[in-house]
Amino acid sequence: MTVTRTPAKHFQPLAIGAPEPFRTLPVRLERMIHFVPPHNEKIRAKLGDMIKKVDVILGNLEDAIPATEKEAARAGFISMAQEHDFGSTGLWTRINCLNSPWALDDITAIVASAGNKLDVIMLPKVEGPWDIHYLDQLLAQLEARHNITKPILIHAILETAEGVNNIEAIAAASPRMHGMSLGPADLAASRGMKTTRVGGGHPDYAVLADAGEAGAPRIAYQQDLWHYTVGKMVDACMAYGIKPFYGPFGDFSDPAACESQFMNAFLQGCLGAWSLHPSQVDIAKKVFSPDPAEVDFAKRILEAMPDGTGAVMIDGKMQDDATWKQAKVIVDLARIVASKDPELASAYGL
Repeated sequence: MTVTRTPAKHFQPLAIGAPEPFRTLPVRLERMIHFVPPHNEKIRAKLGDMIKKVDVILGNLEDAIPATEKEAARAGFISMAQEHDFGSTGLWTRINCLNSPWALDDITAIVASAGNKLDVIMLPKVEGPWDIHYLDQLLAQLEARHNITKPILIHAILETAEGVNNIEAIAAASPRMHGMSLGPADLAASRGMKTTRVGGGHPDYAVLADAGEAGAPRIAYQQDLWHYTVGKMVDACMAYGIKPFYGPFGDFSDPAACESQFMNAFLQGCLGAWSLHPSQVDIAKKVFSPDPAEVDFAKRILEAMPDGTGAVMIDGKMQDDATWKQAKVIVDLARIVASKDPELASAYGL
């Protein structure tokens, strides 16, 4: 038997004096979650310009930060949070995993020193709702202690087979849940997958075209290793009103493949992806912003069906209430993009 909080209790703060949980998630533009190593002073010095260019700045404390630099990264994140005005740009951090020696200090120090600026804590290697429940309760206690005025949200990374198996329970675990990201490298290791790539496809994961004449070469069509997991993640997130994201693409030398992988995720329903290198920021911006021609067509559907009912013909194609819903998704996203990007606002006519 699965035991969950009743609806009446679900949205109550878990500590006296903590802020009330959000009933619906704040509307934010999050096309790219841009990772920065906070212990690197040269990169921190460039944050003023980067904040203007990206939708989310994430101070990374976990993978890619050497064990000897963990405390410096934590201190660097607190400094950058205190020193900058992030405006409409989100401020996130990826803490170390809960069974590490650093996680507790990551959480307590950051909430104490920067809790009123922090929007989201990204939690790695989430295995089940128990991980979310622990962080949920701890954050409520810390918010109450430090007079934090808005709830800090939790974003789970799917990096283990057990986490994927428990995906719906994770999505439903708390009103703090912001969303989920695919963590392909750790997930591949957890599953025993035979790839060392960080995201993207694999040339040996393919289907062959039908055989033709004897001896004629057969074309191999590379498949997407992550299609199933992304689809499962999108379903769980959308069912529980939270946000799905693609994670990292590790080959910085192949922007075309990065764009293709991001586009696959976008078409499946993801709202954004991680950018690990400045070159990936513009790729994410391009992919996760609707195409102006598609926005224009979606606007025509909404104009032709103001109440979303019935059916109309537009350019020889039938549109009904189902395509009206699709069009509304596109136009709503375009309005959010237009609020931050004047150039696209003009292209969209919004």
